[in-house]
Amino acid sequence: MGDYTLPDMPYDYAALEPAITGEILELHHAKHHAAYVKGANDTLERLAEARDRAEFSNLVGLEKTFAFNLSGHVLHSIFWRNLSPDGGDRPDGPLRDAIDQHFGTFEAFQKQLTAATSTVQGSGWGVLAWEPTSRRLVVEQVYDHHGNVGMNTTPLLVFDAWEHAYYLQYRNVRPDYVEKLWGLINWDDVAARFADVTSQAT
Repeated sequence: MGDYTLPDMPYDYAALEPAITGEILELHHAKHHAAYVKGANDTLERLAEARDRAEFSNLVGLEKTFAFNLSGHVLHSIFWRNLSPDGGDRPDGPLRDAIDQHFGTFEAFQKQLTAATSTVQGSGWGVLAWEPTSRRLVVEQVYDHHGNVGMNTTPLLVFDAWEHAYYLQYRNVRPDYVEKLWGLINWDDVAARFADVTSQAT
């Protein structure tokens, strides 16, 4: 059984400047993301110890801690790949068609995801996800790392709205940070995730 590992960044820490400074990106990846990886691995060990002892009085707390750290690890792993120094513009092909079908226009989708990211209460994420039951794209607000989402949805594009993602640069003006993210989106990555998830049988 393998442990969770911190993925390498697909670009240098300074590659997304000036939208995101190298200082923020290094702290975000090497400290915050790394902490979620360690937290997930540590909690797995504690769960194994609980099973060995058949002592489950702390199970509720351990399950929440594991979900928090694992979801943080997964979302950040997607986030790094969703961004690119050569990103921006808008998607084409089947992803563009699906956005038009499910949101009306790209502009309507952009406004909804921007609002979802900018207004998430406290810490969280704005997410474009695939909902396989109705086979449609949806926008979700993720509280912390794992709340308020459809049980079967798959994230395709994620915007980190935790303060550690932007506060050193944008202070409390989260919408300015979100606006800059649109110029960094790696639509090839998002389209590949969309193609993968829509090819799966329901």
